[in-house]
Amino acid sequence: MGYLLIGTFLVLLLIGVPIAFVIGIVAFLGIVSIEYIPEMSVPMRMMNELNSFVLLAVPLFILVANLMNQGKISEKLIEFALAIVGSIRGGLAQANVLVSMMFAGVSGASQADTAGVGKILIPSMKRNGYDTETAVGVTAASSTVGVVIPPSIPMIIFAGITNASVGALFLAGIVPGILVSLAMMIFVYIIARKRNFERRERVKASTFFKLMFESLPALLTPIIIIGGIVVGFFTATEAAAVAAVYTLLISMFFYKTLKLSHLPKILFDTLSLSSLSLFALAAAGALGELMGYYQLGMKAQEFFTDNIDAKWIFIIITILFFLFIGTFMDAIPAMILFVPVILPTALQFGFDPVHLGLIVVMTLAIGLVTPPYGLCLLLAAKIGKLPIERSFRAVIPYMTIILVVLGVVAFFPEVAMYFPKLINPDLF
Repeated sequence: MGYLLIGTFLVLLLIGVPIAFVIGIVAFLGIVSIEYIPEMSVPMRMMNELNSFVLLAVPLFILVANLMNQGKISEKLIEFALAIVGSIRGGLAQANVLVSMMFAGVSGASQADTAGVGKILIPSMKRNGYDTETAVGVTAASSTVGVVIPPSIPMIIFAGITNASVGALFLAGIVPGILVSLAMMIFVYIIARKRNFERRERVKASTFFKLMFESLPALLTPIIIIGGIVVGFFTATEAAAVAAVYTLLISMFFYKTLKLSHLPKILFDTLSLSSLSLFALAAAGALGELMGYYQLGMKAQEFFTDNIDAKWIFIIITILFFLFIGTFMDAIPAMILFVPVILPTALQFGFDPVHLGLIVVMTLAIGLVTPPYGLCLLLAAKIGKLPIERSFRAVIPYMTIILVVLGVVAFFPEVAMYFPKLINPDLF
């Protein structure tokens, strides 16, 4: 029966059924075929999987991203980023990476970054002499830091699965996210000099401070979120709620770019995207019940125990496995299904759950730019009107950068953990 379920899973994927429904169908068929498990356990397990206070943060952070885009806050961040790095060779591409860092610190959603930043910067880069491959590649790849730099929706999910500290995961993502972004900016500078991309005149000091003042309310959002969580003022879910209210207020009363008439569409878009992610999570919970019946977690642990005696081999296998899974599955169901399988072995090897979470999230971030599932790649390619094959070739150098930083973080965890432990050692 196990092979039949695997075959069904693959066939449904190949014919284009959304992954959330594939997981749900396979879970239902598998559980129905086992006479000892009642059919009602499927909806019950799905409901129980969503019965989590932490998961309320997911739709709230998606709401923050939608409010930012509708409220034109992303445009303000782009203008400020251009004021900072626009005078460097390849300034538009540099600003693309920098604004992705800023956006990541506000929304925690990479797809929202790709859509919000890409629709402005990709056409602008093309008008200013950049080839379409560079415009699409930089936009898609830089947006992946959205799930690494806090706040991060996948990190919240990982914390819910493993009971790791959300605050610790958020802090641990800061240094790797900055390293990835800086490395991308260095690479952009190198190719900009080779291809003689544009550079803008340095903005006047008065203009710079004006743009900084306009961007400041938006840039305060990550400080409110991370600061509040780290000092224990509120939980990740409460932080998401505060961020949503704060973003709504500054959009309506400071920037004055958001009207009450915009809210129904924003809420509809938020519910649409949230329901897809949360349904995938619920379905993965039901499939987890089936995997538990077949004792896949125990079998995986036995396999690793019998065949792997070195931590570094386990790290490589984990990275390769999630790289493969990320090509056709979203980060949330991938973690729900497979983190419980590898977690016992990871703990046995002495892994800190926060370190493991960072490895898994960074690896799955690469899946956002790898076909056939890579949502950020698909969005950027659609905006730039570039075929997927050429778009994928354009992001390969940036994927290599992420992999290098991932390797450093995986094998030298203090690179990511030293600074957070200084800030708040109680979280670790």
